[in-house]
Amino acid sequence: MNANNQLITDIKGGKIAPIYFLMGEEAYYIDMISDFIESHVLAEEEKGFNQMVVYGKEVSIQDIVSNAKRYPMMAERQVIIVKEAQNLIKTIEQLVAYAKNPQPSTVLVFNYKYKSLDKRKALYKTLSKSAVVFESKKIYEDKIPSWIQNYLSAKKITITPKAALMLSEFLGNDLSKIANELNKLEIVVGAQREITPEIIEENIGISKDFNNFELQKAIGHLDHIKAYQIVNYFAQNSKQHPFVLTISILYMYFTKLMTLHTVRDRNPGTVAKALGVNPYFVNEYIAVSRNFPMKRISGVLETLRTYDTKSKGIGANLAPRDLYNELIYNILK
Repeated sequence: MNANNQLITDIKGGKIAPIYFLMGEEAYYIDMISDFIESHVLAEEEKGFNQMVVYGKEVSIQDIVSNAKRYPMMAERQVIIVKEAQNLIKTIEQLVAYAKNPQPSTVLVFNYKYKSLDKRKALYKTLSKSAVVFESKKIYEDKIPSWIQNYLSAKKITITPKAALMLSEFLGNDLSKIANELNKLEIVVGAQREITPEIIEENIGISKDFNNFELQKAIGHLDHIKAYQIVNYFAQNSKQHPFVLTISILYMYFTKLMTLHTVRDRNPGTVAKALGVNPYFVNEYIAVSRNFPMKRISGVLETLRTYDTKSKGIGANLAPRDLYNELIYNILK
């Protein structure tokens, strides 16, 4: 069970800590845990006098501690949630004294987004003994399609592997943004309960034929015409398809192909694990690897590095169409 799910399970079971310090780069899980505490720890009739939400920009550590030390009114406990607690970064170590002896009838929650405590300092060490410290780390982009599938699976919705890749490419690794779009798609699919590339194209506006997944597929199969069609579409829609994103995705693609050449066991499960891809795509990678031996892949990776530099205006000043066309020419020549 994931740490965030375990934490929520503990709270549901009545195992409630006096302090929750939620920190890290990924805001999604911080919000999810904080919102759960806000909604479920106190009964509705208890919240009026015993639940408080404050913001890091507007309070001091002294204010927070003073409120935390008071007793609940006609309830077993009180809840204090400090949102945007990262704004207290300069004074956060002042919490050490309270963390050493927290009020047992107070549930004090810190939403310390986009930053983490210095693990060498006293506060982190103290919290590790007396509180729940949850660090929410960014998910690597190649793990996003699996995250999408798991998120939807919990809602009894399926998504095709290509559709999951389309969404991850378009939305990046901002889980809050992804969850918001998936919730919208849940309404759209209704009883059908499956999300396909066609549904994504119709409702989100991502082309099922002109995207980076289809580009890497065209390149992999040496389909010059299709590859040029896609990059010309990208050049005409450069805001939606930034060159730097295409370079990054192609670099990951060819790095996976390079890894494939080092995998002797061609069992789909083994290959999928080594490449970090859905087993659905294993045969595709194996087929493409015949067109790109290791020496050729090395040349492609060097080409990608060169055009990444050129896209930043170093050594060249090319329009998006010229950048894309030169890139495809040099990969497929």
